Amino acid sequence: MLSRISQLGARLLRETRAAGNLTSHRSSYYQGQLSRHLAPAKSILFSTATTSSHHDEGSQDKEKISVTFVNKDGTEQTIRVPVGMSMLEAAHENDIELEGACEGSLACSTCHVIVMDVKYYNKLEDPTDEENDMLDLAFGLTETSRLGCQVIAKPELDGVRLALPAATRNFAVDGFVPKPH
Repeated sequence: MLSRISQLGARLLRETRAAGNLTSHRSSYYQGQLSRHLAPAKSILFSTATTSSHHDEGSQDKEKISVTFVNKDGTEQTIRVPVGMSMLEAAHENDIELEGACEGSLACSTCHVIVMDVKYYNKLEDPTDEENDMLDLAFGLTETSRLGCQVIAKPELDGVRLALPAATRNFAVDGFVPKPH
């Protein structure tokens, strides 16, 4: 079984290839498997890909969706997110206070977001068992809770509103607000 991160990496690579944006001489794609002794039935996909930068401004804008983050104090911040980017990455790039202590490796629940409209929640892929395990640790869990690192921008999510919960549970460094890399 592929891990969620490997699945996303493979999907992004397929979509990029299908769109014709991947130049073979500027990209590498590596696939390896863990030993059955270390992690049974798991494999890891590694890829580094560069996309063509020969897009005009109009096509770049078409590849972005509108996402509104509702902050803890009720203020809203609407940003443009490139298709294929996680909400955690988008939040970090736009100085939105979504922690992400594990940096998107599905090892915490600090990037917990609440999808405010069930119509958009239903457009998301079902959460994996690993994501559900982490969501069980989240503060203020709701029926439409997801991890921001697992919500990937796609055209159907244009206009989605994500609420940040009032608090997070970070057992390692409670109260620390990390700076994105």
